[in-house]
Amino acid sequence: MLTDYHCHILPGMDDGAPDADTALDMIDIMKEQGVERIIATPHFYAHEERSLTEYLLKREDAFDSIADYTAIPNILLGAEVAIEHGISKIPGIQQLAIEDSDMILLELPFRDYEDWMSEEINAISSEYGLKVVLAHIHRYLTYYSPENFEKILKTDAIFQFNNDAFLLQRERDLLKRLVKEKKTIIFGSDAHNTDTRCPNWDVCLEVCDPDVLEASNSLLKVTEEQLRVMAPPEIGEQGA
Repeated sequence: MLTDYHCHILPGMDDGAPDADTALDMIDIMKEQGVERIIATPHFYAHEERSLTEYLLKREDAFDSIADYTAIPNILLGAEVAIEHGISKIPGIQQLAIEDSDMILLELPFRDYEDWMSEEINAISSEYGLKVVLAHIHRYLTYYSPENFEKILKTDAIFQFNNDAFLLQRERDLLKRLVKEKKTIIFGSDAHNTDTRCPNWDVCLEVCDPDVLEASNSLLKVTEEQLRVMAPPEIGEQGA
């Protein structure tokens, strides 16, 4: 089941889809590219939110605005959680994990590594029993010193690559290395709109090793409830 683990389709949540029409257009593109399951991961910046509760309500409202119209009904809610000082201390932070899973997508700061970042990552993992997914790991090749980047790669994390990582040799080489080292890898479009940062699964599907892609897709188990949602209606149900 082709799964987009990282995208910004929920309307009005962040710098992604500004409205429901754009969100639905993005989903239509994903559908055409073969995506069957979407993890909606709007940004969560603790310093910008009034409360976690308000964020969760806003996320639910954004999802409800498209839920009845989406071409891909199998959408799970998550978040792209920025690693900030004290993020692990926010009560209920585990509610930002990907729905029906124990995985949480974390975004490292776009500046060189500091020890407190690992402290926050480790606290979220150990205190809440969550598997940490590090978003678009390939982007930090530019920001982190080689020594500090190696520290991140040695963590017991799941590494998420954006599909556009296949467009640059340096980032492809990183992916090949992590595959060889048997690291856990997942993929996402990190799509924000329908033009400058549009869904781009065609890039991934053209060049990604099928076994690597299948490992990504199968990491998130499909629950019986999700299968019921995806199943076609029984004869006589339509129009009920």
